Amino acid sequence: MDLYTPVLALALLAAGFAVFSVLMSAFIGPKRYNRAKLDSYECGIEPTPHAVGGGRFPIKYFITAMLFIVFDIEIIFLYPWAVHFDAMEVFGLIEMVLFIGTVFIAYAYVWRRGGLDWD
Repeated sequence: MDLYTPVLALALLAAGFAVFSVLMSAFIGPKRYNRAKLDSYECGIEPTPHAVGGGRFPIKYFITAMLFIVFDIEIIFLYPWAVHFDAMEVFGLIEMVLFIGTVFIAYAYVWRRGGLDWD
């Protein structure tokens, strides 16, 4: 249990700060409501009247979300490799070059197809 004491203390500190911030903003913050503040907002998409139950989002929104997830998962795979780079020697280097190569090919494909253009 002694090993987890700093982790638990940090978790409690983070949770306490989050609760404190939300409560203080509710009590101290300004209470000026207007139509623009109560309107929905989603990633820069202009709010327009929608049918009951919501409207349609442009496909660009979902493509951007999927690309973010793919490249975010790549970073998750890079951390353990960086930590144990010495133990893996040449095999680890070759595997990571292959992995980054496949991710780069996917990135080039998306770039070539115009998936990163916002026009």
